[in-house]
Formats: sequence, C-alpha cells, structure tokens
Amino acid sequence: MRIAVLTGGGDCPGLNGAIKWVTKTALDSLLEKKRSVKFDVIGIKDGWRGLVEVDPTSSESLARHTLKLDEEIVRTWDRYGGTNLGTSRTNPFNPKKDTSEKVMENIAKLGIDVIVAIGGEDTLGVASKLYRRGVKVVGIPKTIDGDLVGTDYSLGFDSAVNVIMEEIDRLRTTAGSHNRIFVVETMGRHAGWLALHGGECSGAYIILIPEYPFDMQRVCALLEERRGREIQYSIIVVSEGATMTVHQEFCKDD
Repeated sequence: MRIAVLTGGGDCPGLNGAIKWVTKTALDSLLEKKRSVKFDVIGIKDGWRGLVEVDPTSSESLARHTLKLDEEIVRTWDRYGGTNLGTSRTNPFNPKKDTSEKVMENIAKLGIDVIVAIGGEDTLGVASKLYRRGVKVVGIPKTIDGDLVGTDYSLGFDSAVNVIMEEIDRLRTTAGSHNRIFVVETMGRHAGWLALHGGECSGAYIILIPEYPFDMQRVCALLEERRGREIQYSIIVVSEGATMTVHQEFCKDD
C-alpha cells in the first residue's frame, strides 16, 4: 500500500515531526509483522501543487515533485521547523482553474492508495473533496488560528500562543516604563482563539476577538477607569478580524 504525505498552506513548528512519525509508523518493522499489507511512503513536494504538476512518466518530474521517504531520510526531520517537503497554497478545485481531474489522474498513475494531508482549512478542504470522489485521505490539522471544526488541537497553535505571550511579556516593561497603551494585533480573521489564549496567558487587560464585536466607547471607558486606579499602562490584544459594533469616533485632534 502506498501512502503519500503532503503539507499545504503556511508553515509552522511540528510539520516535519508529523511527516517523520507518519513515515516511521507506516514502516515500523515490528508493526509490519502484524500486518498483512506492506507500506511504502512518498512525500509530495509543495503541497497540492506537486500532485497537479507531476508527470508520473518522467523521472525528472518525479524527482522534482516527489520524494521517497524512509526511516533514515526522516530521522532528523523533527529537529527543524518548517516543512522539508515544501508547501504551497494551490487549490486544485479553484473555480478559476479547476485541476482536480489532473490530480485524480496523477493519484492513479502514482499508485497512491492513501493521502495524508497536513494543513488547515484550504488544504483539508481539498482533501475532503477528494474523499467525496473516492480517494482515501487522512487529515492532520495544522493551523495557528485554531479554527478547524471538530478538533481541539492543531499543529502550530501552541507555538503561536507562546510567541504572543513572550512578545507581550517583553512589551510590558516598555509600556509600564513609558505609561503607554500598547495594542498587539494577532492573526485570526474569523476566529479569536489565538488572541484569546495569547492574551489570557500574558495577562492582557483587554482582548478583542471577531466573535464578539466591541464597543469602542466601552473600551475607552475601561482604559479611563484603569488610569483612575493609578495603573498607567495597558496591553490590548486584538485579533485581526475584530470589528466594532458600529463605527465610532474615538480619536480627536487637539
């Protein structure tokens, strides 16, 4: 049985580790004795783009777009960030240029029985559509936004929260020294998990997320109230998708 592994979308810590352990588990000699099927594993380079562009009849194209994986090749991969297979944001089901039939054709020509797709909404969305066409797929969630339905843990989220926490801890001393209000923006277009957890871990005073539109006058009132308690600085964490309930003027020229 041939397993194909690919990574799509943005990179994050943990991708190489996931590739390594998919490979090691599939090729484990002890487990192999208990199975009736023998596995081999290939990596698809540059995500779904690799399956679109590969020419299975060309050895040069195969070398450019695929990589045969074994335990020796992936032995040290988990020591490094990013993805050694490369990644892309190619979507074979893009209505402007649908290449899904080419992907289906190449899956058959490469003799792929199962695809392990590591990615977020877009990457796993493609995997889901291929599944509906009869392709066997396994999805490993990867998103720093933490916005994939039906999963409590995804590669990248914990690392991103820790980076936010560390950066805010560094900013706090400067904010306190200069009696300033610092606004820290995080990723998260439609989901505020990153801002929420990063803000909570770092003790931010105000956290604004897309799920709950905010009243700017209320935010200003909270900041004024805090100054009234002689706390002269504040940290506000804002998710990139946060919006106001209504457009309000909150900054006036002197």
